[in-house]
Amino acid sequence: MRLMGLSLLLALTSGEVLAQACVVHSQAERLDVKVCQQNRNIPEKLFADGFCQPNLPGQKVDVQYVDQCPTGAFGVCSNAQVANMPYRQDIHYYGVATDAAYLKPFCEAQSQGNWLNP
Repeated sequence: MRLMGLSLLLALTSGEVLAQACVVHSQAERLDVKVCQQNRNIPEKLFADGFCQPNLPGQKVDVQYVDQCPTGAFGVCSNAQVANMPYRQDIHYYGVATDAAYLKPFCEAQSQGNWLNP
């Protein structure tokens, strides 16, 4: 038991970041969007209370906190920069793969991220 506690303490103090992600599923009359945001360097509380709590009036929003984004995404905007902030995250997109036609250019130009096809 003592060894496990020491291992956990070493992991926490060695600069390793604990995994933090949230799956955001929003729905409206003709809209069904599912994304997962994987935190890279956003302060943990800000990520949970701000980034994972979108304000989408008129939409039903369900948020699930997970350690890592689930598999099955059609595209990932890796290392995306948050607008006007020094923070970065990976954004996983699920659903309609043809949406990549406009998500990829936005990822690369606006978010300065790298588009990945998992």
